Amino acid sequence: MDPSTLVAVFVVTVVLLGLAVGAMALGSRLTGRCLRGSCGGPAAHAPDGDRISCVGCPNRRE
Repeated sequence: MDPSTLVAVFVVTVVLLGLAVGAMALGSRLTGRCLRGSCGGPAAHAPDGDRISCVGCPNRRE
């Protein structure tokens, strides 16, 4: 494979990944929903044992 073809594929891949991440960020901002990942999500608990939701999240900005 020609090196210029590899560079072109790399650039297209980076641009597509950037567009996908940007679309997810924009969707999150427009809908106002909390992001939930594999590190806890709805089952996350505060240090005192209470469950943490989006409303009760200490890191949430009003």
